[in-house]
Amino acid sequence: MSYILVIDQGTTSTRTIIFNHQSEIISMSQKEITQYYPNLGWVYHDANEIWLSVLTTMTQAIYQKNIDPNEIQVIGITNQRETVVAWDKKTEQPLQHAIVWQSRQTQDHCERLKKEGYEAMIQEKTGLVIDPYFSASKLSWLMKNIPNIDTLIEEDRLAFGTIDSFITYKLTGNHVTDVSNASRTMLFNIHTLSWDLDLLSLFDIPLQTLPKVKPSSCMFGYTKAHHFFGNEIPIGGILGDQQAALFGQRAFSQGDVKNTYGTGCFLLMNTGNDIPKSKLGLLSTVAWQIGDQVTYALEGSVFVAGSAVQWLRDGLKIIENAKETEPHAKALLHNEGVYMVPAFVGLGTPYWSSEARGSIFGITRGTTDKHFSRAALESIAYQSYDVIEAMKKDSQLPITSIHVDGGATSNLFLMQFQADIMGLDIIKPDQLESTARGVAWMAGLTVGIYKDLEAILSIHIPSQTYHPLMSNPLREKLLEGWQEAVKATIQYKRPSLDDLK
Repeated sequence: MSYILVIDQGTTSTRTIIFNHQSEIISMSQKEITQYYPNLGWVYHDANEIWLSVLTTMTQAIYQKNIDPNEIQVIGITNQRETVVAWDKKTEQPLQHAIVWQSRQTQDHCERLKKEGYEAMIQEKTGLVIDPYFSASKLSWLMKNIPNIDTLIEEDRLAFGTIDSFITYKLTGNHVTDVSNASRTMLFNIHTLSWDLDLLSLFDIPLQTLPKVKPSSCMFGYTKAHHFFGNEIPIGGILGDQQAALFGQRAFSQGDVKNTYGTGCFLLMNTGNDIPKSKLGLLSTVAWQIGDQVTYALEGSVFVAGSAVQWLRDGLKIIENAKETEPHAKALLHNEGVYMVPAFVGLGTPYWSSEARGSIFGITRGTTDKHFSRAALESIAYQSYDVIEAMKKDSQLPITSIHVDGGATSNLFLMQFQADIMGLDIIKPDQLESTARGVAWMAGLTVGIYKDLEAILSIHIPSQTYHPLMSNPLREKLLEGWQEAVKATIQYKRPSLDDLK
C-alpha cells in the first residue's frame, strides 16, 4: 500500500492529510497557528511556529493510523498565498515574523506607486492590481527592516519566499516555488513565466534572494532523512491554495468556476491558455503548469468571509462557535434591512478599496444577535455575487453552476442563500478537502500514480447540488440593499488615529 501525504498550510491552521490513490482520506491532523496583530491593520505569523506545526501534524497523521513512513510515495504542499517569509539560508531561521496576506502595513507604499503611474505596467506584466495584499511591497518592507540585511545579501544568505517555499526549504534544502505561488507576488511576469527584472528593480528586491520557479507538477526535491522518519520522500506537487482548490474541483475546462469559503472567499475561473485582461477588478493569474502546458485563471478575491463569523465569536462574543450562525439565520424570515459589509481590511474584487472599513447598516432597537449572524452569512454570499457578475462580463463565458468547497459550505443556510442570490446551481462535493485533494492529484501525476487528467476525472467524488429557489423580485430587492450598503461604506471617510489623539 502507498499513500500521498499533503501539507495544507492555511491562514489559521496547518493540516496534514493522507490520501490513498482513490482520493479517500486515510488520516488527518490539524493544528491552529497564532495570529499576531502588532499594529492596526498588520497581521503576522511566526514562521517557526508554522514549521513546527508541519512537523507535528505530519507525525500525528502518520502514527495515528499506524502508517509506515515508507508507504508515503509522494508529498504535495498547498499553502496560504502572498504571505512572505525572510530567512537565513545558513541557519534556516526566519529573520522576521511572516507578513500575512491580510496585512495592510504597506498601504502607503502601494498608494505611492499608484500615484506614480505604475498600475498599467504592473497589471500588464503580472495580471494583478497594486495592493498590499500581494507579496512585493511586503518584501520591500522587509528589505528596510531586517537587521544587517546588506551583509546577508553579500554572503548570499538572505532568502525570500512564500510559505510553500519556506516549508520546502526546511524539508529539502532547495529554494524553490511553483508558478501558481510566484504569480501572486507582483514580481512575476505571467507571460514569460519568470521573475521580472523591471519589477525587481522597482521594489528593490535582489534576484538571488528569490526561489527558482518550477512547474506545479514536478520534482521539487527530497525530504532530508532526519525530517521524515529517516526517509527521503519526493515532493512532487506545489500549488497555492486557491489554485489547488480549482484543480481539486476538477475544473479542467475553460469556463469552469469554483468558490472556496475560508478566511476569505476566492473565486477562480479556468481560462485555459487565455490571459484575459480584466476591466472590472478581477485578477489574471497562473492556475497551474503541468509539463510545458500552462493553464491560466481569472480570480476574484473576497478578503473577509469566514473571518466575519470569527469576529462574531471572538470580537463580539455573541456566538460560541460558527455552527450557531445557521440556526440564528434560519430563525428569521428575512434580514429585516440589516446589512454587514465586513471590510475589516478593505474591500477586494471588484472594488479594491483599501481604505474601506467594516460597517453595519439598518440596526434598530429590535436588532438581535440573530440579525448579526444572518448579516454576516449573507455578506459572504453578496460579496461572492459581486465577483461572479464581474467574471461573467470580463470573460464573456456562460456560467451555469459553481463548484464550492471550504469550511463554510457546511452551513446549509449560506449555501441555499448563495444559490438564491446568484441564481445559479451550487455544487458541493461530499468530501470538502478540495484544496488538499488538488495538490495530491498534482503530486500523484508527477510520480505516475495518475497517468493523466482523464484518470483523475474517472475518480468518483459524490456531491450535492443547491438550486436557486428565491423569486427574482426579492433577489433584486436584497441586492439593491447590499449595493447601497457597499456604496456608503466606501464613501465613509474614517478619521485617522492621529486626528483622534
